[in-house]
Amino acid sequence: MKPRTLALLLSASFFLGACSSLNPFATGVKAGALKPIDKPVSTSEIWRVKVGDSERFVLKPAVVEKAVFAASADGRVVRIEGGREVWRSSLRVTLSAGVGSDGRIVVVSTPKGEVIALDASNGQERWRVAVNGEVLAAAAVSDNLVVVRSTDSRLFGLDPADGRRRWVYQRAVPALSLRNAAGVVMEGSAIFAGFPGGKLVAVSPANGTLLWEGTVAVPRGATELERVSDITSLPVLTPRAGCAAAYQGRIACFDLSNGSNLWNRELSSSRGLDIDARNVFVTDEKGAVHALDLSNGASLWKQDQLAGRNPGRPLAFGEFVVVADREGVVHFLRKEDGALVGRHKTDASPVLADLQRSGESLLLQTKDGSVYALGVQ
Repeated sequence: MKPRTLALLLSASFFLGACSSLNPFATGVKAGALKPIDKPVSTSEIWRVKVGDSERFVLKPAVVEKAVFAASADGRVVRIEGGREVWRSSLRVTLSAGVGSDGRIVVVSTPKGEVIALDASNGQERWRVAVNGEVLAAAAVSDNLVVVRSTDSRLFGLDPADGRRRWVYQRAVPALSLRNAAGVVMEGSAIFAGFPGGKLVAVSPANGTLLWEGTVAVPRGATELERVSDITSLPVLTPRAGCAAAYQGRIACFDLSNGSNLWNRELSSSRGLDIDARNVFVTDEKGAVHALDLSNGASLWKQDQLAGRNPGRPLAFGEFVVVADREGVVHFLRKEDGALVGRHKTDASPVLADLQRSGESLLLQTKDGSVYALGVQ
């Protein structure tokens, strides 16, 4: 059996047990009871819009200024402003990835590799192209480029005007890898993406050539299963540094100019990380949330009271670090020491997609298809 075939057969089943971002129910640990919080911070639901079930996919909304674009697995795409639907389009296809937008176009994708662009002002279809590979990650969209990532580790650079293919970047895939919905980050003069085998790369947006490659984690172990060390979440960036986390691996930060390693430390994560001016925040495989010093990776605090609840990627949000869990509960941690200081219950379905900022609000989409804007004081 060819290695690529082995990856296709085994990655999905392994992923269900290893990584909660596509299957938040895959855990042998019972969700812990939530303890009362003394004098919790005040949270509020600013608005809620029902979009539609995401089924087995991670459908991440896009936030562009005052507009929010969201999608459902059955092909609905919605533009929301201030909790009001501006338009709703039905594409009559299954959507497996969404949403990317620059405010001019809205890009979604299908399991069969169709990439569809809509006019952001009215929801009318602008173009539809095929990339010949399953797409699970939201596209990255700028004025000059649309970048789509397929599950076979290819990046496609498309023209935003008509979807014409400009370039393709491809890497070799290990015999076994995690099936995940990690996309790419476009920032300045580079595109950043993490890959199976623990590699973080910077790619030129002009032609898709490799600018630099950094090693977040080195595969270790006697079996292919033990050697899985994939980057399954988005990298995070400061003006000078980029950081990424690998499953069964490490957290590492790199100089953005040349890819040289600034620091690394042993810590496994498939959920992901976020960053502010001084800290790196990461959720590990057991559900603990960590704060690390951005300058050297030293531990600052660890919050482990959410074990068994499968909290997702953390978000640095004002004076808080926020995570959401498999039961649709949003948890607010005090940034300075990790103490649990608040929570907000949504529709009781898992929050699969990354939490996002929308102005001064916290934005999230649940598996059952509700998009929320939350406030906190």
